[in-house]
Amino acid sequence: MSFETPITISEAIENIDNNRYLLPAIQREFEWEHSKIEWLFDSIMRNYPISSFLFWRVEGKTKSSYKFYKFLKSFREEYKTHNEEINTSGLNDFSAILDGQQRLTSLYIGLKGSYAYKKPRVVWKDTEHALPTRFLYLNIEKPLANEEDGRIFEFKFLTNSEYEENENKWFKVGKILELRDNYEFNKYLDSNNFKKNEFTYKTLSSLHSVIHLERIINFFLEKEQDIDKALNIFIRINSGGEPLNFSDLIMSIAVANWQEKDARKEIHKLVDEIRDKDFFISKDFILKVFLLLHSKDIKFKVKNFSAENARDFEKEWSKISSAIHITFDLIRGFGFRESNLTSKNALMPIVYYIYHKENNGGFDTRKGFENDRLIIKKWLNIVLVKRIFGGQADQILSSIRSVFTKDISKYAIEENIQEFPISKIQSKLKGTTKDMAIDDEFILSTLKTQKDSGLAFSILSLLYPNLDYKNGDFHKDHLHPHSLFKRATMNKKNINEKDIEYFLDSENNNSILNLQLLDANENESKNDKELKEWVLFESQKQNISVEKFCENHLIPNILEFENFKEFIGERKNMLIEKLKEIIN
Repeated sequence: MSFETPITISEAIENIDNNRYLLPAIQREFEWEHSKIEWLFDSIMRNYPISSFLFWRVEGKTKSSYKFYKFLKSFREEYKTHNEEINTSGLNDFSAILDGQQRLTSLYIGLKGSYAYKKPRVVWKDTEHALPTRFLYLNIEKPLANEEDGRIFEFKFLTNSEYEENENKWFKVGKILELRDNYEFNKYLDSNNFKKNEFTYKTLSSLHSVIHLERIINFFLEKEQDIDKALNIFIRINSGGEPLNFSDLIMSIAVANWQEKDARKEIHKLVDEIRDKDFFISKDFILKVFLLLHSKDIKFKVKNFSAENARDFEKEWSKISSAIHITFDLIRGFGFRESNLTSKNALMPIVYYIYHKENNGGFDTRKGFENDRLIIKKWLNIVLVKRIFGGQADQILSSIRSVFTKDISKYAIEENIQEFPISKIQSKLKGTTKDMAIDDEFILSTLKTQKDSGLAFSILSLLYPNLDYKNGDFHKDHLHPHSLFKRATMNKKNINEKDIEYFLDSENNNSILNLQLLDANENESKNDKELKEWVLFESQKQNISVEKFCENHLIPNILEFENFKEFIGERKNMLIEKLKEIIN
């Protein structure tokens, strides 16, 4: 390995464009946030060192004996994050990046590509409204001042409309690549009167210099063609620091040792397929599932993912990916979505169970598994409400796995376990900090959960277990409409002044105490009807008594808004007893 003559950023970008720089399959995907890219460009402008790079020269037969990928150019958060595989058979010799991929990709996106990230308070969707495409710009009007992170140059990813709001302020950073020649660069400055403003002139001159003139890409070059040595170098470089975590290293080993399938492509394909079910999982989730299924120690350690069990991973891949698919189909049928699933780790025991028990398909649909599904649904909601998987996830997963099997070396379920062993898991965890049982104090705290909390759905799902979650879109609905809880409205209804604060308290009007689950169509028909009006209408429609309707819906028969205080007191008692019955 030798230290080579440094090159300029523009030369590095040109090498990426012409496939002279590629990424080996052992590399993780790009994951820098837009702010980190902006910060990198500020560092470059201020002549801060950006560390050296490590390249691996790939020649001859080595090109076709390993998988390589192009650099990502147009990044879209969650939706366009995968690098395109490249057929190297017709390529000249090239360099594979062993260290520095995140920095080089950041430079490439900033100078040649785009970065789309989700706007706040917008639903995840692959649209320009939710994730507008942004390009990197540089503020050429004035420097930043008193920034906490110490930045001076304002680099910022902007949409076209944001740029057009003040075109004179911003310079599109990628434009500098077109101005390599000094004459053309100065001609451009003159034609746009940029030399009249000292800050603008100095800033653009500095940008031109750091991109085209200064050789700041320092790199070592490994020339041996041994793939195992390249992998070893990669692991040694990345295992000592924070930038690459153990799941990335595990992924690297899997990629290097799968024989027939492309590990990277298969894992990314599964991530995308689960995203199409409206859930986001990472490769970490998939790798952790494998360790749970096939490793005594499930911690993310390189030693727990040898070349041998990497091949086991490939051998079992079809069954593992099927179990993950079935699990997400199952919980979608329970009414879960990304927004209300508060722990992905809680799904792993379900994947484990399905992996070992389900061989014929249809676990999420067949009548014969109906009771099993109800047990799993109840268990999942309980562990989410109790936050069983909050912290020490490896320990709790190992503990639960021990319930399924006595012989840990087999990683298989005991024959006498015919249904998901909720009672055995409860017994195993009893008396620990992860005890699934609940007491009055916990229930009272739980009932204060607000409507927008991720836990609200699980609590209500426990209280309303018999709804058709698979075929209905259920909404969290206020029993007494939230629109009534305004001081002016309550004055009109002659609510006693001393009770108004109780009515306005969100722990009463916006918590589980005043919530139910309704099918989307029911919720639309209820709209802002007062509780008494709605109960009378629905009970007549269903041809049952008001008392029976209230009993079915866990509603105290105290329906007038004016009696809200008594209503909440009675419903609190009702829900406490119901949750105790369900969970304990």
